[in-house]
Amino acid sequence: MRQLQGTSLRMSIFFLVTSFAIVILVAITNTSKGLSLFFLPLSRWSRTGGISYLSSSSSSSSSSFSNFSFTDDTRQGGATIKSGFRRSKKKIDEKLGRVEAGLARARALIRDAVINQNRSSPLDGDSDYIPQGDIYLNAYAFRRSYHLMERMFRIYIYEEGEPPLFHTGPCKDIYSMEGIFIKLMETNTRFRTRDPDRAHVYYLPFSVVMILQTLFDPVTQSKSVLKWVIRSYIRLISTKYPYWNKSLGADHFMLSCHDWGPRATRYVPQLYSTSIRVLCNANTSERFNPKKDASLPEINLKTGEIEGLTGGLPLSNRTVLAFFAGGAHGNIRLALLKHWMEKDEDVRVYKYLPEGKSYPDMMKKSKYCICPSGWEVASPRIVEAIYAECVPVLISQNYVLPFSDVLNWNSFSVQVSVSEIPNLKNILVGIPEDRYLRLQEGVRQVQRHFLVNDPPKRFDVFYMIIHSIWLRRLNVVVYI
Repeated sequence: MRQLQGTSLRMSIFFLVTSFAIVILVAITNTSKGLSLFFLPLSRWSRTGGISYLSSSSSSSSSSFSNFSFTDDTRQGGATIKSGFRRSKKKIDEKLGRVEAGLARARALIRDAVINQNRSSPLDGDSDYIPQGDIYLNAYAFRRSYHLMERMFRIYIYEEGEPPLFHTGPCKDIYSMEGIFIKLMETNTRFRTRDPDRAHVYYLPFSVVMILQTLFDPVTQSKSVLKWVIRSYIRLISTKYPYWNKSLGADHFMLSCHDWGPRATRYVPQLYSTSIRVLCNANTSERFNPKKDASLPEINLKTGEIEGLTGGLPLSNRTVLAFFAGGAHGNIRLALLKHWMEKDEDVRVYKYLPEGKSYPDMMKKSKYCICPSGWEVASPRIVEAIYAECVPVLISQNYVLPFSDVLNWNSFSVQVSVSEIPNLKNILVGIPEDRYLRLQEGVRQVQRHFLVNDPPKRFDVFYMIIHSIWLRRLNVVVYI
């Protein structure tokens, strides 16, 4: 912490001046329903404040892998890369050039899997891969992208900062993913590199939860501790290393499951608007940007235990149509409780679970588990439902679902608008049994992508978070 306090004002000014003297080319795309995939369409580029963004000229509104498209423009490192922008007049940094050449090859290979999927290698060639069903937007592209990530993606973790504010976090309760990711990333040998010049992205290992638990004054309730710690940390790493300034932070990422995670990034404009933010609170109405930010699943590990969390009853024993229990947190839950609380034997909605009833048992014997947003858009009930093999009924607004650039949520969940809450029972009863069986099979197939393992296992939630970060790095081309 003394290191953070000691950074001089002179170096801070240098950081700001240097940042705006560098040109970064960031690829962005048109998206639908808040979803994002990595497209680099041909377009003109414009310069604003030292940062150049590509604006798509495509009219496509789809965000699935099947519309991954770009125009071949330049050859670099033996691979075709697409640009749609004018090359920088400066000579590309040699080390950065090697990193970008590798990413260009990855983009070309993923594009090939999208365009030529009928000639791609069989999906069943990987014993760990489950291609059955429709849970993926494009199984061919996901498989290719995932394998490339495993083979080449490298992450550098800044070692500055001391626990408990840095390099550690909570591994139980509703914020568990914040601490679990830090722990697994710090000990990871597949993706972590100790050589920052080989890294594709740089991890800022601060914990919003721990900053608030350690420094937040409940009397004054001042949020300035977030401002001071995070500004000081970015100032430190940007003056000690060249990597932040090379990209204006576009190849850096932070991760937070706290409700104030998005707020914490506002104190550094580039962290807020340019860096990759991996957030549970993935709310587009609060400036979550799925073109560069990734949605993190909220998993409530009440005791910190990760064993024995999955499993449900067979359909013949699922005697409850739909179930929810929870407080009146936010307008969506208020509407749900108003229309359905203890009013129907098929739609079991409770503010407080009756004595003698078990929350996990109710999920396991329900066909559908209602997952409304609370004060914030994310809900741990979504993952709890998937663990219980109960089809999630999602009721939210402006929420970007986790891994929705890869997963087809319509194949294993039901999405209901807030206005449809009064008609909820009719909607669920109207779903034919054969469709319900397909939805539940989708839940069983997708479950592995939300499992927490220590050590991590391929395709589990840790790997899927890494893949979300990998996709967003593929969206960025950095020149200096």
